[in-house]
Amino acid sequence: MAVGVRNPRRGAAGRTRRKIILAATAGALAVGAAAVVVPSAFAEDDPVGTALGEAAEILPVDDSVLGLIDVGEVEELAESLTYADAGSALEIAGPDAGYVKVHFERLLLNAGDHVTVSSPDGTESYTYEESTVDQWATSITGDTAIVELHRGEGSPESSALGVLIDKAAYGFAADVVEGLVEEKTDQARPEESICAEDEKKSSACYRSSYPEVVEHAEPVARLLIDGTVLCTAFRVGEENRLLTNHHCLTESWEAAQTEVWFGYDCVACGSERTNVPVKVSGSQVLATSKPLDYTLFTVEDFSRIERFGYLELADRPAKRGEAIYIPQHPSGRPTEIAMESSVDGGNCVVKNAVYDGYVTGSDVSYYCDTEFGSSGSPVLSRDTHEVLALHHFGGCPNSGVNAGLIKAEIGHLL
Repeated sequence: MAVGVRNPRRGAAGRTRRKIILAATAGALAVGAAAVVVPSAFAEDDPVGTALGEAAEILPVDDSVLGLIDVGEVEELAESLTYADAGSALEIAGPDAGYVKVHFERLLLNAGDHVTVSSPDGTESYTYEESTVDQWATSITGDTAIVELHRGEGSPESSALGVLIDKAAYGFAADVVEGLVEEKTDQARPEESICAEDEKKSSACYRSSYPEVVEHAEPVARLLIDGTVLCTAFRVGEENRLLTNHHCLTESWEAAQTEVWFGYDCVACGSERTNVPVKVSGSQVLATSKPLDYTLFTVEDFSRIERFGYLELADRPAKRGEAIYIPQHPSGRPTEIAMESSVDGGNCVVKNAVYDGYVTGSDVSYYCDTEFGSSGSPVLSRDTHEVLALHHFGGCPNSGVNAGLIKAEIGHLL
């Protein structure tokens, strides 16, 4: 029965292993054994008991080549708008920037007043009504952001009240990002991998031919972490829950500094024009695990993104040869779907139902194309549209963590 949407890579065979005992054996799940839980609180060198009485190992991954890439740079600023200033607006610009994201060192407002951060034409605008410190504003697409202080009549003329901007993140232009991705992909052991020619397509290209696939891509979101780092995430279950990789973010303070973009798609197949995304901020990390490389977190303003639907984690093992697809935001681009694979004779399929990830036998492998920025994408069954795996590693075959293992650990939180 189909599940509805309601409303670093394993390296060469010679990878060195650190022997760490975990409470998990993914292979047992893949052959139909009872679910196994890997504890989120993981001590790298301390042995822990196993539910099946069997030892598993955590395999080392070189963190320097994880599937993350910086797509912008942060510059220090010293700009302010106070209640004592004659002007009420600032322009923060970076020539040829793909986006501008300002950071409030301090925002101190009188009751009823607010600050807006907008694009010059007003098509994007975000309002801040509460006083705060150390907060990133939501990014503005393009090379210019307008920060404006809105004061009520009779507000005190005080230099202590207003907004202090201490830095801004400027996104690299699209061609620069693509060059960085190509350079990183050429490393000896890339963590995100195009396995033959790039056969991913914009989700818009499948709207007529595979509407159910496109519908199940809607809960997939682009992450912009701390102003410059990209990953992917997706809604899981009908509550306020999102899933991404542990190597993307791990703590609530990181989630709070993360933008989550829904509806970031091309308007038509072959078009570079995109829909205006719905951007919300991350909020609280509920669970995280390095061995299973997942982080479950919530977002602010959940009601704004409920309409994009949700996915469900499979509690069954993936099957070798099972047709799959991966909705993702490679290099931060609008939603693309990996569904075709010439390596597999046409369709993306499960190559190995049991494969090594951070944990021996924890992963599912495939030759679906992925790139940097695709970390945290769901690997979905073409038949049931359940999430079979959480993508995290490249290497051809690429792989994701078995969703059944993750569900066994966090199912009670969904």
